[in-house]
Amino acid sequence: MHFRFGLDDKPSVGAMLLYGLQWLMICIPVVLTSTFIAPEGEMVFFTQKLFAVCGLAIIVQVLWGHRLPLVAGPAAVLLMGVIAAHSQGHDASTIYPSMVVGGAFVTLLAAVGAMKYIQRIFTPRIVAAIVVLISFTMAKPIVGLIFADKAHAGLALVATIVGIALMAWANKAFRGIWKSAVVIIAMVLGSLFYYCVTGFPKSFVSDSVAPHLFLDEYHLDAGVILAFLFCYIALLINQIGSVQSLGEMVGASDMERRQKRGLLATGLFNIACGATGVLGVVDYSLSPGVVASTSCASRYTILPAAVAMIVLSLFPQVVAALLTIPQPIMGIVLLFLMATQVAAGLEIIHSSKAVLSFRDGLVLGIPIMVTIILSFAPAEAMAAVPSLLRPIVGNGFVMGIIVVLLLEHLVLREKRSAKES
Repeated sequence: MHFRFGLDDKPSVGAMLLYGLQWLMICIPVVLTSTFIAPEGEMVFFTQKLFAVCGLAIIVQVLWGHRLPLVAGPAAVLLMGVIAAHSQGHDASTIYPSMVVGGAFVTLLAAVGAMKYIQRIFTPRIVAAIVVLISFTMAKPIVGLIFADKAHAGLALVATIVGIALMAWANKAFRGIWKSAVVIIAMVLGSLFYYCVTGFPKSFVSDSVAPHLFLDEYHLDAGVILAFLFCYIALLINQIGSVQSLGEMVGASDMERRQKRGLLATGLFNIACGATGVLGVVDYSLSPGVVASTSCASRYTILPAAVAMIVLSLFPQVVAALLTIPQPIMGIVLLFLMATQVAAGLEIIHSSKAVLSFRDGLVLGIPIMVTIILSFAPAEAMAAVPSLLRPIVGNGFVMGIIVVLLLEHLVLREKRSAKES
């Protein structure tokens, strides 16, 4: 593929700012769609920290880590871990220290070069299942966001149907910078429409709790830590896949070194995220689409967006204004993003020919159904599970990973032919 600017090219200042604006329109939504899990009374400062850590992660990765133009943002797999842990009564003092452990786990694996051995376990079927499971696990919180405003549930339902259809059309019809701006345009126009019907808010979001850069309390729970370790295994797959896909697309050299440095940076930033009480970060797989649409592979063009995120984090009033996006609109945007995640999983299945038989379909179908059932399981059922296992069993995504691993490598393992053996 021909690019106007190669990986290490430095465009003019004007071109850098234009490309940087396009990246920024992607970076802002990936942060805002994760802020609904902020601790009560701390949403503004939580979002400020998230903007800052994502901006810093991009800068470190571009200049030292994998050295590729990749968007870094809150990891959806960790978002699900937080939601599951919250539903079982755990608070920030238990959840985020588990991320510190998970970040240390990633850092250690990267440092000793263990990922090349672990990757062998994850067949294309398992990778596709994990990608799809992320979306299905998010179904319950998305429903909660869309119908958060009980007084306007009908409006939310209509807005969901129309909004998803319009976003799908725009994603197909738009080109270049406009295609990258679909999500943020949906947020702005969707918010204006919603508030025109329900009434505009009279004040911005504000914090009622004094800001704390680091966690005040740390508590370790073996079950929560184990559940998050499974989430971090999925994060590793996401990170490796994002770097590999973009690296191959732009013809990057020395990919093994890029992968190792990228994982090291990701692990260290996840330790920092856990210590500061925000979601851990990962590189997003949507970046190749942006590079292809602009024909610009220069890693330096994403740096203006990263700097803008850090600057944005210094102005709580601006962050508070961004947080006025109605929860139903945020839920609709998340629904669209999770639909693109399912599409990515199906693309993996198609390109790798991961499903060629009924057996292959079961390896994917059973974990999906287990994930859905456990995600909507009543609290009474979870109460019957031993406390040590509850963070694992109560996390539909983690259980989905466990089930697909068991099915692929044990229960429904394919027998090798005599020629292969």
